[in-house]
Amino acid sequence: MPVHTSESSQGSCGRGVGLGLALASALAFGGSGVAAKPLIEAGLDPLHVVWLRVAGAAVVMLPLAVRHRALPRRRPALLAGFGLLAVAGVQACYFAALSRIPVGVALLIEYLAPALVLGWVRFVQRRPVTRAAALGVVLAAGGLACVVEVWSGLSFDALGLLLALGAACCQVGYFVLADHGGDAGDEAPDPLGVIAYGLLVGALVLTVVARPWTMRWSVLTGSADMNGTAVPALALLGWIVLIATVAAYVTGVLSVRRLSPQVAGVVACLEAVIATVLAWVLLGEHLSLPQIAGGAVVLLGAFIAQSSTPAKGSAEPVAAGGAERELSARGTAA
Repeated sequence: MPVHTSESSQGSCGRGVGLGLALASALAFGGSGVAAKPLIEAGLDPLHVVWLRVAGAAVVMLPLAVRHRALPRRRPALLAGFGLLAVAGVQACYFAALSRIPVGVALLIEYLAPALVLGWVRFVQRRPVTRAAALGVVLAAGGLACVVEVWSGLSFDALGLLLALGAACCQVGYFVLADHGGDAGDEAPDPLGVIAYGLLVGALVLTVVARPWTMRWSVLTGSADMNGTAVPALALLGWIVLIATVAAYVTGVLSVRRLSPQVAGVVACLEAVIATVLAWVLLGEHLSLPQIAGGAVVLLGAFIAQSSTPAKGSAEPVAAGGAERELSARGTAA
């Protein structure tokens, strides 16, 4: 009995740490918009901001890539997948979708990812999904519809919707593959090494897409306006790189390792709420009553989802070995 109590206590502690990391990741990711918008209004192209974000983070994480230089040889598919899906894919698909459909619609579709994660876990990995996790996803999706006020920009563009759905699928890759551990008898890759190489791959891909050689580099030497306050452009870029990218990815991947892809995915929906609140506080953007109510619903959904526990029958070896072997066989990685 004492052993059981100790294991239960350790599990609760690990879950609490995982939840804290997930919230920190949502806060860090959510703060990217309020720093990026002034740079875009100062004259930078949105894709150039994305390239600066990913390339800067790749440079910061370069020492870790050198430290784990054996990782590309051991897990090439894992690193390629993380770079293509979790880094470059999400960004490229989302910004391409924005060129065809309203921001709110694109954001809502992208954050259908937690529901898609549940589908992956249930039908591909064939693991049970708790009712709490499913209810949390439904509430979070409904709340997000209010937060982004999706009804104010409803329009139908098939290609735009497909691109937004592509961003959601790449988001699924981030959550599922962040949980990617070692195969049976194989040591799990260091998450920091995976992030470092994923950012390098993402930076290379985005270099082709964004064409940074056409960027207005002079914008970075000046200041940008943040709700009437002049802020150095380099300070905003530093926030985007260090907090909204490096810290966000590190805490996000570590949270998935301690929780589960489906639970971490629902908690990540708070990113949209945090981004909206920060835009209200720092950029002076108005918050409507439906947005406030929607934020509360997202919080409720995240709370219900994080309280879920794996159903009996979802043995740990399946989560820690079988799923990873399946992903490796398919050549998908994060």
